[in-house]
Amino acid sequence: MTASALYVGTVAHKRLRPKAHKLRYRVFSLLLDLDELPGLKLRWLGVNRRGLLSFREADHGDGGPLRSWVAARLAEAGIVAEGPVRLLCYPRMLGYVFNPLTVYFCHHGDGGLAAIIYEVHNTHGERHAYVLPGGGDGMVRHSCSKTFFVSPFMPMDCVYHFTIRPPGETVSVGIVEGDGEGTLLTASFAGEREELTDATLLRAVLAHPLMTLKVTLAIHWEAVRLLAKGLRVYRHTPKDRPTFGSA
Repeated sequence: MTASALYVGTVAHKRLRPKAHKLRYRVFSLLLDLDELPGLKLRWLGVNRRGLLSFREADHGDGGPLRSWVAARLAEAGIVAEGPVRLLCYPRMLGYVFNPLTVYFCHHGDGGLAAIIYEVHNTHGERHAYVLPGGGDGMVRHSCSKTFFVSPFMPMDCVYHFTIRPPGETVSVGIVEGDGEGTLLTASFAGEREELTDATLLRAVLAHPLMTLKVTLAIHWEAVRLLAKGLRVYRHTPKDRPTFGSA
């Protein structure tokens, strides 16, 4: 059995103000151990190659080898993690993907959780990494200031609060975004583990056809609905390259 796995579950978003708004949909995510990537020989999942489903390192980090990128980010944050690095993300489906958030679980040599990297992506093709210490293997809680533009309907002067259940039989990622007046938005993913095999991958594809395209369509459809509700639009000037930060 590999450490890499499939997690099938539900994404939920809830905006509390200035206008109430919510959505919920079924998805599946991959948990990929970077050291296992060369040995993953699956019919339905291509690693750095085309496939019904595929994972490309270039979709993450700075576009180069992810192990090196993770090591550089951890070094900048003063964190030592000599063990496995496993990331939770959506795969490409028929060549397309948009990952709002990729979560990297970085381990010590003895298996303990050394750090988590939250790699946030926006629809402008930009990404930013928040690097935070692990804090044990139970529920992990982090807070950091928002420094990266994500949504035209959310201000920048906000704080993120993350609550993470690291991958096991289940995994969960919870995010609360708030400002000085309280909570603006909550978002979460909760999934159950399945072995990463051709059978489970094909079953996931059949149960969630065109999932990655639906994620993007859902984002844009929700934007239309938010505009119709009269929410303020915050402008953004795109950057040329990925950015990083630690807290």
